[in-house]
Amino acid sequence: MTARSARVAGEAARPDAARPGFLDGLAHRVILSHGWGRFALAVAAGALGALAMPPFGLFPLLVVSLTLAVWLIDGATVGGSLRRTLQSSAGLGWAWGFGYFTAGLWWLGAAFLVEADQFAWAMPLGVLGLPAVLAVFFALGFAAARLLWSRGPARIAALAFGLAGAEWLRGHVFTGFPWNTLGMALGSNLWTMQAASLIGLYGLTLLAILIAAAPATLATGTTARGRFAPSLAALIALAGLAGYGALRLPSAPDPTVAGVRLRLIQPNVPQDARFRADMRDEIVGKYLEMSDRALSPERTGISDVTHLIWPESAFPFLIQRDPQALGRIGAALPEGKQIVTGAARGREPLTRETAVFHNSILTIGPGGRIGEVYDKVHLVPFGEYLPGPLDAILRAVGLRQFVAVPGGFTPGAREGQRILAVPGLPPVAATICYEAIFPGAILPPASGDAAPAVPGLILNLTNDAWFGDTPGPRQHFAQARLRAVEEGLPLVRDANSGISAVVDGHGRILGSLPLGTEGVLDSALPQRLPGRTLYAGLGDLPFALGLLACLGLALASRRRT
Repeated sequence: MTARSARVAGEAARPDAARPGFLDGLAHRVILSHGWGRFALAVAAGALGALAMPPFGLFPLLVVSLTLAVWLIDGATVGGSLRRTLQSSAGLGWAWGFGYFTAGLWWLGAAFLVEADQFAWAMPLGVLGLPAVLAVFFALGFAAARLLWSRGPARIAALAFGLAGAEWLRGHVFTGFPWNTLGMALGSNLWTMQAASLIGLYGLTLLAILIAAAPATLATGTTARGRFAPSLAALIALAGLAGYGALRLPSAPDPTVAGVRLRLIQPNVPQDARFRADMRDEIVGKYLEMSDRALSPERTGISDVTHLIWPESAFPFLIQRDPQALGRIGAALPEGKQIVTGAARGREPLTRETAVFHNSILTIGPGGRIGEVYDKVHLVPFGEYLPGPLDAILRAVGLRQFVAVPGGFTPGAREGQRILAVPGLPPVAATICYEAIFPGAILPPASGDAAPAVPGLILNLTNDAWFGDTPGPRQHFAQARLRAVEEGLPLVRDANSGISAVVDGHGRILGSLPLGTEGVLDSALPQRLPGRTLYAGLGDLPFALGLLACLGLALASRRRT
């Protein structure tokens, strides 16, 4: 670092002595923190940021979290070589990320207790190990921001470029894991989530960082304009998001698809019973009883609905190979009715030497006839399979995937993925479990010259019973709900233990069943919104343009100083 750049960094980090006050003093203490105290402060700041995510939605805590992040990086820029300040910034980013992911993903530990005799010993790997790995992305984000750092408000754009870029990488590299992406701080509120129809989750992420980090300049601005302008711009942006959402939301309900009446079954089968062969008849019987349960004089059962929706992996056996169970189910279905259900599926011919299993969605019609099939493409690492290079090592120490399928599940083919042709329904964009958390992955790719079918709804079948009554299932539902807004498609979500719901293309919840309960939900199917949303047409292009704008602003400011 040159003497001039060190002086500039020091000026950016030093609160204006002419304007003493609480914020100036607080910023000064954060900037000058060091050692383990600074590390602990970064961890605590990240943990506060996690409380801005669903189900808490405390956006002001993200403001506190990212304001502290700016001041921490301010301190990392004072003195030392570029290499040293980059290392310091990356270390702070890792600590901030570790606090964020530990506070946001602690509920993963519940899955290790479902079969505690086999997995409890590995709980620290999920509760602390995964956050430690994910925090590397924020370490990269803080380091990238440091490379662009300068005095004044432009360093907010530098932070937005670094962190939003890191979040995009987290959602794409390796298998991708965009859980609790920072944009969900805006994506869980009905008004502010509407902008996802324009810019998607990652665009919301960029805006959330810019808005939440802006108040840092209230204590470190060197001029009145540099001090107050970012916060004023943030308030205007937040008001604009809310205003756009209020204008986009119609006062009337969305129209519904004629002749379609859905019944969602939420059986709340305990997780330790779902894979027991001796529960076979009891579980099938429970599904059939709930499917024909009278809810009122007007809703007497199967005869009053057109489609039954059952959750992910509904059976503790291969339904395709059980004619007795299929016959029992088929006998309960009058003509014109369809069941759409999750099920484990073996690829035929199914032998000990060639066994291949899929986590699938099947349609079952009268007589027990299996029709359409979708095989899950995006499998959960460690939950449904062990990553190839680690498979032998992990099995050697006694670790297997949570779902006890020999060799784990195999992903489905990507060609023509997702779209199911279910009799009586518009084309269905099928997702299983956490496939619904990936923005931009709902619509299938074009195959050759043939345009993909335009779906009329998103179907998400899941089983969140692994995680009990924790924030995890609520976070999962919030992320699936945002896909409806991004794509302008209604969401039909059926979960074994909740949250099951029908959501329209504006993100409005038309009906739902709470977490941890057994229940039946009858609902009409909302129509898809007319045309395509901007995000459905352009994908992450608006986000990329916003990211480049932040980069340009940060570079221009850095050259001026």
